[in-house]
Amino acid sequence: MEEEIVNRVKQSGLIQLDLEEMRVPGERIFLDIKPQLFMELVLKEKDFRIFLAEHDWASYQDKHVAVGCSNDAIIPTWAFMLLSIHLSPYAKTIAFGTLEDLEKILFKQCIDELTTQDLAGARVVIKGCSKESVPTDAYVQIAHKLQPLVKSLFFGEPCSTVPLFKKKS
Repeated sequence: MEEEIVNRVKQSGLIQLDLEEMRVPGERIFLDIKPQLFMELVLKEKDFRIFLAEHDWASYQDKHVAVGCSNDAIIPTWAFMLLSIHLSPYAKTIAFGTLEDLEKILFKQCIDELTTQDLAGARVVIKGCSKESVPTDAYVQIAHKLQPLVKSLFFGEPCSTVPLFKKKS
């Protein structure tokens, strides 16, 4: 007589949370201030303001934009503020830094907005494998958010997890 195959993972009551599903859709762009620098070192205010007036800001419509400088020049803070002001009517998100910094910010916003009431007292697995890269910071932020709520927290896949936290009874 054949034995029925039992899905013990399904019966375990684990809730899987996939951070990849929190990835904010949309194009990411790095707006590098370096081409606006004189000799790639010095920002000339007059030239920069001409660039700001003539640049096609509409090309950033509904995009996530990181503003920064790809070389080691010292750029005054107001220059990045001006970029932000010009991008604001068009870009969905504006962040200072690299594309990696932008991605961290986007994930942090999603994690901050995540409704967690249904996870109170639950056994939660944070999925460890993803097709798209998820910043390590997102895993740190989700652990910080869930730890006070959940009964236990794991990392990995339901069939093979790394225990991270278990609430003491």
